[in-house]
Amino acid sequence: MQRLVIFFFASTILAVVAYRWLPVYVTPLMVIRCAQQVGRGETLRLHHHWVPLDSMSKYMPVAVMASEDQRFLEHHGFDFDAIDQALKERQAGKRQRGGSTISQQTAKNVFLWPKASWVRKGLEAYFTALIEIVWSKHRIMEVYLNSIEMGDGIYGAEAVAQLHFGHPASELTRSNCALIAATLPNPLRFSSKEPSAYMLKRQTWIMRQMKHIDLFPKE
Repeated sequence: MQRLVIFFFASTILAVVAYRWLPVYVTPLMVIRCAQQVGRGETLRLHHHWVPLDSMSKYMPVAVMASEDQRFLEHHGFDFDAIDQALKERQAGKRQRGGSTISQQTAKNVFLWPKASWVRKGLEAYFTALIEIVWSKHRIMEVYLNSIEMGDGIYGAEAVAQLHFGHPASELTRSNCALIAATLPNPLRFSSKEPSAYMLKRQTWIMRQMKHIDLFPKE
């Protein structure tokens, strides 16, 4: 048992240290989605092109912070105010929203599986703390924007930019970035290529929030 524990901590720390520099070319979610496609007898769909954060539009980090985690540069992986607010809304019977930060989502996307459970939540907290210690905020954002699901079989800003907007991520406009960020609560339901009225309304809200967020700092 002791050896198992030592192996777990050694291997996970090693993986986090390695990913401080190495591109993340595949994630558990990508593998799971491909397996689901095969199980349904569908053609494999996996579009993913790793690019450095500096090769993306300067508005892309701003848009996801506006949408997902406005205190990303201030917290250390966990936004306890957002978590508290989410719990209050749940108790009041209001529409539920997540309290996950970009750091938490990155930890889940890169190292874990999507289905929620207490075990996964515990591991998510562990990996979140780990990447906040080992990686810079710049690196967390870079991995997040390259790994997150942004459509059916589409992962990362570069892939969605090419498939939905016809140009590289570096040429995404402020409006494009806000529309992509608007899909992130459920990118399999919402599309940045064919946005619904609800999506356009959410895009407008995100663009208003972006006015209050500074451009992401260079590393």
